[in-house]
Amino acid sequence: MAEGISSFWGPVTSTIECCEKNYAYSSYIAEFYNTISNIPTILLALIGLINALRQRFEKRFTILHISNMILAIGNMLYHATLQRGQQQSDETPMVWEMLLYMYILYSPDWHYRSTMPTFLFLYGAVFAVVHAIVQLGIGFKVHYFILCLLCIPRMYKYYIHTQDASAKRLAKIYVATLCLSSLCWFCDRVFCKEISGWPINPQGHALWHIFMAISSYFANTFLMFCRAQQREWSPKVVHIMGVLPYVKIEKPKTQ
Repeated sequence: MAEGISSFWGPVTSTIECCEKNYAYSSYIAEFYNTISNIPTILLALIGLINALRQRFEKRFTILHISNMILAIGNMLYHATLQRGQQQSDETPMVWEMLLYMYILYSPDWHYRSTMPTFLFLYGAVFAVVHAIVQLGIGFKVHYFILCLLCIPRMYKYYIHTQDASAKRLAKIYVATLCLSSLCWFCDRVFCKEISGWPINPQGHALWHIFMAISSYFANTFLMFCRAQQREWSPKVVHIMGVLPYVKIEKPKTQ
């Protein structure tokens, strides 16, 4: 929400602002709640990364969890500064992460395995260059939405072919929190004028970050379970202190 304030980072140059008063708590942080609400994403991704490394999952999952952290850090920079350059540090990793999801989802059935990572890497590199030169605006949103849609059929296929009830619960929580976060984002964008008149701003965009952190963690955990099944690693869903789920595997001795 623009306030016309030139603080530490100077005038706002980003093309998008959220429904939060700028520089309300610090001259160094433009949107305070939208910045700190990325912390859960970093923490959950770190937990997922530790699990992936400890149990020696494939490198794709190590990269996926690191990608989640990079995206969260880029998003923090964007909301803290509201500068065009930092906005790209948020939007470009969003696309890279979706390309990584596409690789994880589709590569197991890809006949020419070396072609997919090569194509996706080049696609991501070209996008980064184009997005840095051209302000895509609505084009970015449409492009990102299409990438998300391309992942849905494969996720659904994994869900219907998974018999384990605990794994299915991971997918259900992933979808539920995704829908809830999308609702928060929608209300923050569409009803900002009304919300700004309330005594307390519910910080819908910050809630979007928090619920997306949960959604991403459960999506990643579900994908790790499915991949472990493909590799015949006898996966099972266990919980940290009876709350946070993760995938425990038993690799055959030959592996």
